[in-house]
Amino acid sequence: MSTRRGTVAIEEAVLNAEGVEWHSKTASLYIPGAKPEDLREHALTKALQDIHGERLARMDATGVEYMLLSLTSVSAQGEPDAEKAAAIAVRANDWLSKECAVNPKRFGGLATLAMHDAKTAAAELRRAVKELGMFGAIVNDFQEVFDEKTGQVRKVWYDGREYDEFWAEVEKLGVPVYLHPRYPVEAELQPGEKYGPGRRHLLGAAVSFHLDLSYHIYALMSSGIFDRYPGAQIVIGHLGEGIPFNLWRADHWYNKPVKKKNRPSQQDYTYYMTHNVSITTSGNYSIKALKYCVDVLGEERCMYSIGRSGQFCHESREHADETRLSI
Repeated sequence: MSTRRGTVAIEEAVLNAEGVEWHSKTASLYIPGAKPEDLREHALTKALQDIHGERLARMDATGVEYMLLSLTSVSAQGEPDAEKAAAIAVRANDWLSKECAVNPKRFGGLATLAMHDAKTAAAELRRAVKELGMFGAIVNDFQEVFDEKTGQVRKVWYDGREYDEFWAEVEKLGVPVYLHPRYPVEAELQPGEKYGPGRRHLLGAAVSFHLDLSYHIYALMSSGIFDRYPGAQIVIGHLGEGIPFNLWRADHWYNKPVKKKNRPSQQDYTYYMTHNVSITTSGNYSIKALKYCVDVLGEERCMYSIGRSGQFCHESREHADETRLSI
């Protein structure tokens, strides 16, 4: 029996063959001047598609014992058609479960979900966990939904009562939902809009990812969902998408008597961050920031992750080792 006890990394992106096409659509957003066809042969695409080759070799070389794999953003969240998105999720989960089964001692999976409606999402989560052996799900921020009344694509978040059936299933299954950032919809890239011309440099991991996703997370925490389903758990990466560093101010405002009287949740943000949310180090290797998060949230709420789109980073492991020694 092996006595190896290495690091567990829990947000590690992969890409199936079907996903190359929809993934290529975002090429110009993070590779300036790139065309969709450029991404198909890009090193990032190849790294995302690799599981049992270079990825495993780097895991062995750097002491990563186990990886929890998940389909990279934007996946089913970028498909406005409900039936097509649900099919993307089913195929992705079937594929990933088979890949993990090739080497179950080293790989596990997080399920892809189409979030157009709570019933469909809950059913696929249940199937992925009970039949495919997955450990939870990953959802890439908001769901694009085609509105037949307007003929337009709109954004949907999961903090409304219409998603109670989904969160009830999350609690019942006892598995977490990882909330991951994504790029904005096309309408937000137009002139005069939030990320229009002149602001494209704000897109991605440096700025837009944590600003946009943190809004969604604040909405979830203050919606009352975790009062109705206190066992439901979510995970957020990048040292909590900036939220731990704003908790004092957010609570100070949220706990004012005039706000407390009418707010939809029973508790404040810090309560939910320490009872229903865990964070990871994915893509944010600041030891000083991690120490702060451990101090604010508790060590049991802080987990390790690499999170660099499937490309293992020696720097991240070095930071992990240094952090263990210094905390």
